[in-house]
Amino acid sequence: MKKSLEVDEKIFQDAVKFYGTVLNLPPLASKIYSYLIFDFDKVGITFDEFVEVFSASKSSISTNLNLLINSELIIDVNKMDERKRYFFANDDYKKIRFEKIVQKMQDELKLLDDLKNFRKTEHKEDDERVEVYKALLNKNIANIQESLNKL
Repeated sequence: MKKSLEVDEKIFQDAVKFYGTVLNLPPLASKIYSYLIFDFDKVGITFDEFVEVFSASKSSISTNLNLLINSELIIDVNKMDERKRYFFANDDYKKIRFEKIVQKMQDELKLLDDLKNFRKTEHKEDDERVEVYKALLNKNIANIQESLNKL
């Protein structure tokens, strides 16, 4: 892999594996995202640099960049006096990611309430377990929202 950024190979491979799994990314998208994380000075990486660094086809790079943009993992910027687009890891993604997690937990809470309200019979033991689980969800929602307010 030819590099325009200074990259630690072990950390890069760990990041590719981690983000590929956690964010459910295809291998090339995970490599692109992981590579952008090493752009500490926020200079941006061009399309052509990705083609060169990963020795991948232009269509593969394009497809994976679009996937990352649509997932809000990366952003692209056109610099004022240049035609080239520069790609950056989206600094707001951690906030977006946790907002999505909160939304999923809130959706699950609603679903649990809907199921309980629909059910005709009482199941005391099940209800107690569900209430403990709902309390855990609510506590996590509150903790995440408190942290998000600090970002």
